[in-house]
Amino acid sequence: MSELNLGNLSTPIEAILFDKDGTLLDFTVMWGFWTDCVMENFREELAVRGLPFAEDEIPHIWGTRHDEQGRMNGYDVRGPLAMGTMEEVYAVLTWHGYRAGLSWAEAKIIVRECLLQAEYAMNKARPVQPLPGVCAFLEQCRDKGLKMGVVTADETESALRHLQWMGIESFFSVVVGTDQVGRGKPFPDMLLLACERMGVSVSKSVVIGDTDGDMEMARSARAAWKIAVGDPEQIRLSDLTVRSFHELLEVGVTG
Repeated sequence: MSELNLGNLSTPIEAILFDKDGTLLDFTVMWGFWTDCVMENFREELAVRGLPFAEDEIPHIWGTRHDEQGRMNGYDVRGPLAMGTMEEVYAVLTWHGYRAGLSWAEAKIIVRECLLQAEYAMNKARPVQPLPGVCAFLEQCRDKGLKMGVVTADETESALRHLQWMGIESFFSVVVGTDQVGRGKPFPDMLLLACERMGVSVSKSVVIGDTDGDMEMARSARAAWKIAVGDPEQIRLSDLTVRSFHELLEVGVTG
C-alpha cells in the first residue's frame, strides 16, 4: 500500500479523490470566462426589456470579484459559484432576474438561454489550464499505484470534457458529478459512491479540494485525510492546507 507523507506523518492510503474546479484546474481562468459570458448575455436580455441591472450587484450574485473592465478576476471560496451545484448557480441568477422585474418563468427561460450561449462560447475557446504542479503530482501518484478519482459539484459530462481538454482524464478511474447522487457536497454521497466504484475503503482515501464543502464531505464520509489547496485563512476544516501542489510534491507519495 502507498503512503502519503504529511510532514512527520505517513498515512497508508489506497486512493486520492480530487475536486475539479479550483483544485485540478484554475478556477478563475475557466469560470471567469464563463461568468463574463453569462453576465454579458444576461445584461443584454434585461436591457432589451427596459429592466435595470446594476453593475455593482454582479459580485454579490455568485460571490465573484472583478477588474475595472468588469471581467471576473477572483472569487469567494465560500460563495455559490465555488461551492454550489450548477442548479443552485442557475437558481441564484434566476432570482436576480425576478428581482429585476421578470416573472419567475421568464427569468428561468432567459437564464437557461444565457447559460447555453456561455457553454457554446466555452466549448469553442476551451479556457482551461491545470493548476501548477497538478500534472506532476498526478504522475507521481500513478507511478506509486494509487487509484485516483474526481468528485465534483459540476455535472459529470462537463467534468469529463474539462479533464479531456487538459489531457488528464486518463489518470482517473472514476468521475462522479453532482448529477449522480441525491445530495451533493458538502454531504458524503459522491465520495462514498466514488470509493465504492473504485473498490477502495473511504477510511484509506484522501480528499484534496479547495473549499470547506470538500472538507466537510470528507469529514462526514470519514476519509483518512482532508487536504486543501488554497489560502489557509479561507479554509477552516482541512487537516492540512497547502498553497499549491508543489508543496505536496515536496513531501511526496511513497510506494
